[in-house]
Amino acid sequence: MSTTWLLILVGVLALLAGIALGFFIARKYMMSYLKKNPPINEQMLRMMMMQMGQKPSQKKINQMMNAMNKQQGK
Repeated sequence: MSTTWLLILVGVLALLAGIALGFFIARKYMMSYLKKNPPINEQMLRMMMMQMGQKPSQKKINQMMNAMNKQQGK
């Protein structure tokens, strides 16, 4: 009977350790991903429009940011 409880205890501890380890690995991966690929902000959008030969107005930037946020489901 005591070996059954020991196996259950080891299983629960292994599960908790796996959850904690998975959380920290996923967190580290997402932080490095966002560092390499930052989300687009107004400054980046302004630079992209200028590179395409457009003179961006604040109204146009706001419209594009709203459209991008709506598409992402925010």
